[in-house]
Amino acid sequence: MNTKEALYNFCLRLGDNNLILGQRLAEWCSNGPILEEDLAMTNLSLDHFGQAEFMYEYAAEMEGKNRTADDIAYLRNERGYFNSLITEQPNGDFAFTMMKQLLYSTFAKYLYETLSASSDKRLSELAARALKEIKYHLRHSSEWIIRLGNGTEESRIRTQQALNELWWYTADMFVLNETDKELIKANIISDLSELYPKWKSAVEETLKLANLNIPANGHMYKGGYDGNHTEHLGHILCELQYLQRAYPGAKW
Repeated sequence: MNTKEALYNFCLRLGDNNLILGQRLAEWCSNGPILEEDLAMTNLSLDHFGQAEFMYEYAAEMEGKNRTADDIAYLRNERGYFNSLITEQPNGDFAFTMMKQLLYSTFAKYLYETLSASSDKRLSELAARALKEIKYHLRHSSEWIIRLGNGTEESRIRTQQALNELWWYTADMFVLNETDKELIKANIISDLSELYPKWKSAVEETLKLANLNIPANGHMYKGGYDGNHTEHLGHILCELQYLQRAYPGAKW
């Protein structure tokens, strides 16, 4: 794998994380617990779709095959997606969705802060542009997790259960594969595994305020960056890709 191929794959990873998480949040549209939160989650979803489009456009330019961001988003099979496993997990209840958003947004904040200093100018600019939205996503989800953890006994139990289930997918966000190794060697990205202590410290601080406990050690699920996914991604793609698969080349 050369540097250009690695950067292409890395942009797909960033775009896929946003596309899949955005699609999950979009499932809440008209189903939110209150109107204000319904609108908030829809806006978070749109932020993720926008970030995905930027990354896919850059990937398409590097590829040079006259494909568009839409082609990349809609016309790949499951193994061609490089999103982290946590982003494709089902929404569950509201506490589950907010916990997923907290765990991912904390990771994304440190990731995009690092990428905003990348030697690749385009990647640096896209990361810097996305940071403002990511910080809002993190603040929004953190406030909800603290509120739910200190709310009723039922809200605390549900939020703890969400953490217990999602925790086993968090290590997948920090996996290094051949793509990362090539980009580290080319000084385009830093070693992203070094973000883990910062991420864990920040997450622990929020969970402490929410009176929630990190589960004891157990098996961590990994493989998203290599295209190995849980059963849930295929179901997401069935809905996400339906229009372009049923009516190839369809335009609005």
